Amino acid sequence: MSNIYLDNAATTPVHPSVQEAMEPFLSQTFGNPSSIHRYGRLAKQAIEKAREQVAHAIGAEPAEIVFTSGGTEADNSALIGTVLANRDRGKHIVTTAIEHHAILHTCEFLEEMGCTVTYVAPEKDGIVSVERVIEAIREDTVLVSVMYANNETGAIQPVDTIAEICQEREIAFHTDAVQAVPVLPIDVKKEGFTLLSLSGHKLHGPKGVGALYVSRTAKWTPLLRGGSQERNRRAGTENLAAIVGLGVAMERIKENQNRTAQHLQMLRERMIAILREGIQEIIIHTPDCSIPSILSVAFPGVPADITLMNLDLQGVAASSGSACTAGSLEPSHVLLAMGIDPKIVRSSIRFSFSEQNTLEEVTEAARKTVEIINRLRK
Repeated sequence: MSNIYLDNAATTPVHPSVQEAMEPFLSQTFGNPSSIHRYGRLAKQAIEKAREQVAHAIGAEPAEIVFTSGGTEADNSALIGTVLANRDRGKHIVTTAIEHHAILHTCEFLEEMGCTVTYVAPEKDGIVSVERVIEAIREDTVLVSVMYANNETGAIQPVDTIAEICQEREIAFHTDAVQAVPVLPIDVKKEGFTLLSLSGHKLHGPKGVGALYVSRTAKWTPLLRGGSQERNRRAGTENLAAIVGLGVAMERIKENQNRTAQHLQMLRERMIAILREGIQEIIIHTPDCSIPSILSVAFPGVPADITLMNLDLQGVAASSGSACTAGSLEPSHVLLAMGIDPKIVRSSIRFSFSEQNTLEEVTEAARKTVEIINRLRK
């Protein structure tokens, strides 16, 4: 039995070229980047090269890149750091009801600290209305945070337009681009972002590393205090090998982005075609305007956990939504926010693809899904 991994929105395997680039920094070039001797200087040079690679991939300046432990830290730092730096102006935040929990739970924490947060609901297709975001903005709004592409449905949000409005009103705009960066061309300057979060392990890089883009114009303060690492913006000895890996991974996706997107689109279309042909009733939650790496689909009458268990027994790995809530019995907050019936939500699963998946793999996984759903419905 072949094993087929279709949970790439949760994490991706490290690309061989990334692993190869990291290995010397685990055993040979292992110095502390803050040290002044040769070992330290070589480590520092490697970090600055990675900073340039990350910056180039998203149209930023190297000095605007802050390395973090991942997307969650980047999101926390973006929100809390912006609120702390703008206390004199206001304490109101606008975000959406479909954000990753790294945003939503941080907003809940900020509410406990005295902030007010407006959660904008999406339309039925999972895309947030620009007009609703505009309506939510107040005189004391200091930050608007809208994810670039949703991690459960793949829906691409109108972040360019929202960022432009925020620029006009001199409000900081942050986007969680963890799922978007691997497959969409992003230019933080042209798109007018103040802050942007990304994560290494979503783009065939290592776990435990990410980055926060902080515009030179941002009014923002760091969270972690201690040493002078990251130009005094993120204290703590840098995760050298992982940062090197992130740099190489970002360079790879920049070079291969168009080809990868076309490949992912082909995989998703094949999956949809086989499911629609073989299963009488399915509901696709993923809208047309979406990243090609994600497909959210419901099989009414069949609980998602039963479907996933049977797929796993057949060697196919998929999920019911965000990996960060995989152990929860609660239905997807994203699908519920879209107004979908809770019964349908509980029958929904997510397939997510990567450049390493083949058409043959996806075809086999789709056919196994058809067999499983039809058998369970008997």
